[in-house]
Amino acid sequence: MPKLPILMYHAVTTDASESNGLTISTENLEAQFRYLKENGYTSLHFGDLQQLKSPKDFPDKAVIITFDDVYVNQLELAYPLLQKYGLKACFYIPFQYVDGFDEWNTGNIKLMSVAQLKSMDSAIIELGLHSFAHKKYDQLSTAEINEDFDKCKQFIIENQLNVSNVLAYPYGKYPRKKPEQPVFFKTLHEHKVAFGLRIGNRVNTFPFKNNYEVQRLDIKGEDSLRKFSTKLRRGKSFFF
Repeated sequence: MPKLPILMYHAVTTDASESNGLTISTENLEAQFRYLKENGYTSLHFGDLQQLKSPKDFPDKAVIITFDDVYVNQLELAYPLLQKYGLKACFYIPFQYVDGFDEWNTGNIKLMSVAQLKSMDSAIIELGLHSFAHKKYDQLSTAEINEDFDKCKQFIIENQLNVSNVLAYPYGKYPRKKPEQPVFFKTLHEHKVAFGLRIGNRVNTFPFKNNYEVQRLDIKGEDSLRKFSTKLRRGKSFFF
């Protein structure tokens, strides 16, 4: 079965001294993108996966690049690097905060506007779901989750956004035990979610074991290129 590492990023900065945790410098990000390009990786959208008729059609070395929260710094700093290296990425939107700030976090980082989201080439950027209110799904009732989805759909329709049916769980949180988990997965299915993304820090095989427990690799701002390349091949567990 083909391997599929899925990289998870958040904020981007030009200040190398701030490259730590969920914030990565353009210097480190460019080095990682250059590594992918020079080592023959093919970047995919989740939409590409849905078009594959067989694992035999899968690229020899594939990767999915994801960015959560649609910060303006991703548009200004990451998007040009994706263009430069001919890479695709998926950007996940917490709709309540579009054109506002990351109120669930620092309250200081600006999110893209609808116009900015629409300005990106869809051949490069696939937009996806990151809930409406950026709350942890394992702390919400089924009724609250349904309400959150309804608000997402209303926002998408009113603003005529092209958003894929892929959901990145805020904080990577979702119900993990019975009876809550089967009910949650049933709810995702009812809302026509094709893939649900957790963290997990493992390299996936494709087809996925469970489309609602797709694992992403948490790429930290302080990661060396060597550590990045090892995560890409083996997952984070190699280091812990």
